[in-house]
Amino acid sequence: MFNYFYLFSNKLSLPSIIKNMSFTVRNAVEEDMQSVLDLITELAVFEKEPDAVNITVNDLINDGFSENPKFKLFVAEQENNIIGIALFYERYSTWKGRSIHLEDLIVTKTKQKIGAGKALYSAVLKYAYDNNYNRVAWEVIDWNTNAIDFYKSTGATYLNDWSVVQMNKENLAKFVENN
Repeated sequence: MFNYFYLFSNKLSLPSIIKNMSFTVRNAVEEDMQSVLDLITELAVFEKEPDAVNITVNDLINDGFSENPKFKLFVAEQENNIIGIALFYERYSTWKGRSIHLEDLIVTKTKQKIGAGKALYSAVLKYAYDNNYNRVAWEVIDWNTNAIDFYKSTGATYLNDWSVVQMNKENLAKFVENN
C-alpha cells in the first residue's frame, strides 16, 4: 500500500546548499538517461516489482527533453556517476491550485546515507517554493519506514487515510471499449 505525503510551500524552510564535497545536484541532461533508467529499475527491485518497468532510455529522452517535457529531473552526481534522481512534474489540485507531484526520489543503495536523498528532496522543494507552487505531493510504500520517518521529520503530512488508485493500460482499454 502507498500513502500520500504533501507539503505546502508556506511551511518550507529549505537549505540553500545543493552541492557538497562528495556529490552535486544538477538538472539532468539526455546523456544521463541510461543511468536514470538503471536507478528506476533498482527502485522497482527494491519495491518488489522487478518486472514493472516498461519505459526505455528513448522514452525518457522523448518525454523529458521534448519541446513540451512531461517531467523535470534532478540528478545527484558523484565522480561522474549518477547516484540519485528526483523526477517530478506539475499537476493541478482543485483545492490548492498549482502543485508538483514528486514521482520518484531514488538514491542507489551503495550511496545512501551520504545526504544525496535529502539534497535531491531539498532541490525539488526549493524549486516548488521558488516557482510559487502551492503543494508538493508524493507517495511512499507503507513498509518503507526509513522514508516515512524522514518525510515526517521534514514537516510533511502523512495521509494514512488515503489510498492510491490506478488504472493500467490494459484495464483502461477494456473500460473504454465497454463503455
